[in-house]
Amino acid sequence: MSLKTLITVVGPTAIGKTKLGITLATHFKTEIISADSRQFFKEMNIGTAVPSKAELQAVPHHFIQHKSIFEPYSVGDFEKEATVRIDTLFQDKDYVVMVGGSGLYVDAVVNGLDEFPDIDLELRHSLNQRLENEGLKSLQEELNAKDPKYYNLVDIHNAHRVIRALEVCITAKKPYSSFLNQKREKKNFNSFYVGIKADREVIYERINQRVDTMIKDGLLDEAKKLYPHRDLNALQTVGYKELFAYLDGSSSLDFAISEIKKNTRRFAKRQLTWLRKNKHILWVDYNTEPSLILEKITNELKLNPHA
Repeated sequence: MSLKTLITVVGPTAIGKTKLGITLATHFKTEIISADSRQFFKEMNIGTAVPSKAELQAVPHHFIQHKSIFEPYSVGDFEKEATVRIDTLFQDKDYVVMVGGSGLYVDAVVNGLDEFPDIDLELRHSLNQRLENEGLKSLQEELNAKDPKYYNLVDIHNAHRVIRALEVCITAKKPYSSFLNQKREKKNFNSFYVGIKADREVIYERINQRVDTMIKDGLLDEAKKLYPHRDLNALQTVGYKELFAYLDGSSSLDFAISEIKKNTRRFAKRQLTWLRKNKHILWVDYNTEPSLILEKITNELKLNPHA
């Protein structure tokens, strides 16, 4: 029996993954799994570039705005739920499309998750207290000392990720990175990656345009509604953090907007660093005609059905 195939669309933020995902899902008569951790939360709409109503109606999407910011939701939770949904879809479909901006979440679905030691909740509480009292810099420095390899991989501005890595380093008395890429149980589907690429200047220009559109569409009003809950993990996100600083009175609105653009560019760079580790991606230029991309993908799938 030949295995079914999960086609995963990857690339930096604002490059056009949603559009290509819909094109592929329409062609293969299938549905889309979203692996964008910023789009899970229903209270965060404008700042996470959730697909439009028309896009969501064009093809069934899963894992978009299905959680509240008040519910804890981990990469482990997503991996379990997404795997079950994919298995269900494969019962009557040969292909499923996954669209992912979050490398960790994509990898979790495709490859499974690494096993980590159980964490003492007291330790988690004390690290969160340190974050509150001393700021993120102190935790970043400790992570760099304990695990320089992971420090250079992780988004060091994401407090949740920094604390998670420190918890493991302290509990296991060995680097967090030593738990990564262990042998995992093989998934019961084939994986095929298609990545969208562009010159850096194009990516940055698209990011700037997207941020300007978000501001025009009411991102500041959305941030004002979420401001009372700004300490929640889900809201430690580019686009919101910078506007919370403005609402705190610690920056001007113009400065906050320029910081959103700068931090989104940094995020795109980290996405590309993550993707460069994957040697199995079929890269296509961002302005390639969809019909040509489809032709390339179908040819590759025929040549290499066990991608």
